[in-house]
Amino acid sequence: MRRKLAAGNWKMNGLPADLAEVSALMAAHAAPAIDILICPPATLLAPMASLRGPHALRLGGQDCHAASAGAHTGDISAPMLRAAGADYVILGHSERRAAYGETDAAIAAKAMAAHSAGLIAVICLGETLDQREAGQTLPIVAAQLAASVAQSATAQNTVIAYEPIWAIGTGRVPTLAQITEVHAKLRADLTQRFGAQGAGMRLLYGGSVKPSNAAEIFALPDVDGALVGGASLKAADFGAIISALSAA
Repeated sequence: MRRKLAAGNWKMNGLPADLAEVSALMAAHAAPAIDILICPPATLLAPMASLRGPHALRLGGQDCHAASAGAHTGDISAPMLRAAGADYVILGHSERRAAYGETDAAIAAKAMAAHSAGLIAVICLGETLDQREAGQTLPIVAAQLAASVAQSATAQNTVIAYEPIWAIGTGRVPTLAQITEVHAKLRADLTQRFGAQGAGMRLLYGGSVKPSNAAEIFALPDVDGALVGGASLKAADFGAIISALSAA
C-alpha cells in the first residue's frame, strides 16, 4: 500500500512571519493519516524544523547539488539539507529545467546524491504545451523518467511528480483522462524497470491543484498525492487539499 503524500513547494516565497501558516497547518492536522511535506526556501528550512517539534510534518529542499561539498558558490548540498532538517528534496522541477538548463542526467546525479544523504528525491517531469498539442506527451515523459530516475531509486527513496508545464500556475488543468493516461504510463514503465519497487513508488500530480479540483484528481488510479505550488502557502488552502487526499 502506497502511503499518500501532499507536498507543498513554496518556491521563492516565505519569510519568518509565514511560519505562522505552518503552525496553523500543524494544529489543524495534528495526527495526519497521510504524509504532509513542505519544501520551503532554504532560509526557512532550519526554523521550520525547529517549529515542527514532534509533529509528523516532513520538510524538504527545493534542489541540491550533485556534489556533497566543494567550490560551488550559491549551491546547497544534500548533506546540508539533511543537517538542516530536510527529509525530502525536489529535483528537476520544470522551472529549473527551463531556467537553468538542467538535463535529465544532471537530475539523476542529484538524485543519487540525495539518496546517499538519506533524502527522498521527488523527481519532476512533464511536457510543454507544444509537446502536448503535438501528441508527444507520453514519449516525452517516458524519456524523462528513464533518464532522470537514478538506478539507486527504490519505493522508499523516490517519488515521481508529473507536472505538465503548461498547467503550472496557469489555472489550466489536464482532463482527468489525460492525467490517468500519463500516470498509467509512468506506473507501467517504473514497474517494468524496477519490478515491485517501481510498483511501490508514489506518483504525484502537480499543476494548478487547488481545493476545488483536488478530490476529483485524487480519485484517479495511480495518483498517490499532489505536488502543490501556490495553494500550499496558506494553511487553509493546503489544509483543504490535505483533507481531500485523506478522504480519497
